[in-house]
Amino acid sequence: MTLLFDLPAAPAVPVVGEEGAYPVRRIFCVGRNYAAHALELGNAVDREAPIWFNKAPAALCLDGGTIPYPPGTENCHYEMELVVAIGAPAFRIAPEAAMGVVYGYACGLDMTRRDLQNASKAKGYPWDTGKDFENGAVIAPITPAAAFAPGEQRITLAQNGAVKQDGVLLDMIWSIPELIADLSRLYHLAPGDLIYTGTPAGVGPVAAGDVLEGTVEGLTALKLEIGTAE
Repeated sequence: MTLLFDLPAAPAVPVVGEEGAYPVRRIFCVGRNYAAHALELGNAVDREAPIWFNKAPAALCLDGGTIPYPPGTENCHYEMELVVAIGAPAFRIAPEAAMGVVYGYACGLDMTRRDLQNASKAKGYPWDTGKDFENGAVIAPITPAAAFAPGEQRITLAQNGAVKQDGVLLDMIWSIPELIADLSRLYHLAPGDLIYTGTPAGVGPVAAGDVLEGTVEGLTALKLEIGTAE
């Protein structure tokens, strides 16, 4: 079968210490995985099951540059997150085995058009327009799992030099093994899948000219500038 047109190649993320890059297949995100963040937005803390949503690979954006202020919003927020990169197939995997399918970890930003998300939530609609948009899934280079073991590391976000988010990975409601195990009940996970694992309290709006700097201790830091709207 002849294709009518060509599609862009799959986006890929640099890997620390490797010449090759990590191609991205899918992007999964978990919401309200830090209790203080859920409460700051007026949401109940749900400990029954993780809350999942997706971003298209086209939303992926490598850090280190400038992105335009997103279209269609007047209230775009930063959300600093630890990103897990899957490196082996996993389906209905037990939490005890889940860390064995992790390829690596990275700093990431789940950019959110908060006004659109809130409008959708108020009507009981999906969050797609608030979460899934170009440059909405920012990521720094991936550190292989052999060089990083998630635990008590701090996760922070500074906006124009002022620290806005400051938490520890152990504050997650759902641990990384629990997230992978739960997601693998719903999907056949495979290499190329990214999991954004939630954000600590302190999220807030961005404006043109802002510089965002995100860190997870032990990983390559993230830096991004917000440009003017297109």
